[in-house]
Amino acid sequence: MTSPKDERSDSSSRNGGGRNGSTKDVGAVVNAIQLLRHLAHQQAPEGVAAIARATGVSPSSAFNILRTLNNEGFVRFDESSKTYQLGIGLSELTVNLIGQSYADLIQPELERLALNLDILIVLWRITHDNHVSVIARGIPNVAHVDVRLDSRLPELIGACGRAIAGVRDLPDAELRRRFARLRWENPPSFEEYQKGVKEARERGWALDDNCLYRGISMVASVLTDHHNQPRFAISGIGITAQHNARGLARAGEAIRDTAHFLERSLFPRNLRKNTIDE
Repeated sequence: MTSPKDERSDSSSRNGGGRNGSTKDVGAVVNAIQLLRHLAHQQAPEGVAAIARATGVSPSSAFNILRTLNNEGFVRFDESSKTYQLGIGLSELTVNLIGQSYADLIQPELERLALNLDILIVLWRITHDNHVSVIARGIPNVAHVDVRLDSRLPELIGACGRAIAGVRDLPDAELRRRFARLRWENPPSFEEYQKGVKEARERGWALDDNCLYRGISMVASVLTDHHNQPRFAISGIGITAQHNARGLARAGEAIRDTAHFLERSLFPRNLRKNTIDE
């Protein structure tokens, strides 16, 4: 995939790939994260009972965890109203992330997926000219196809294209018009492509099996921003002979789950009103 075919213009879950793997979560840590995540999405401070009810953490556990987090400055307790909100101490944990690019922040997840799934993982930036561009990769420890950084493709082609089309939910006429301008090695019919878009919308990941490139199978999922607009796509790209249907489905689900995790981390919904949008 390092041939001139890298640039084609329009006219031109949680198994091995999941975030947890086989490790066992520590209950108290999981509960603390749930409490912090809940507070991060609230418009106003809340009391222990409301926080416990919303997160499913028992009131006694919520009280003890919040008291500890307050002692460390990660939440702030208001004595008069008996409510909690996030504390300034959290900034200490994020100081080293400030100034890093999205690609830098996402890179560890790409590497984890590549090693767990034995497939090349690619991060695509969705551009303003209806293309996708490679900005980062996770390299597996097995024989794999090569995709160069800065390679570009039309945004609606391949597995990424089906996933993006599923998010954009284009009218049939517009989807057909843009599909007609795409160039494939083994072109699907419009009906086959449209079915793949529908499946991507329903399950959260898309498949391209020997269509864009013969002998190459791809799965992909999309990251959307605060406004539910597609910003990035993550794809797994492998040699078809190395990946059966079950393995591709496993990869698609793992990539989807990772994309959802990254969405929550990079583009959290229901932000506080005083949060500055990017």
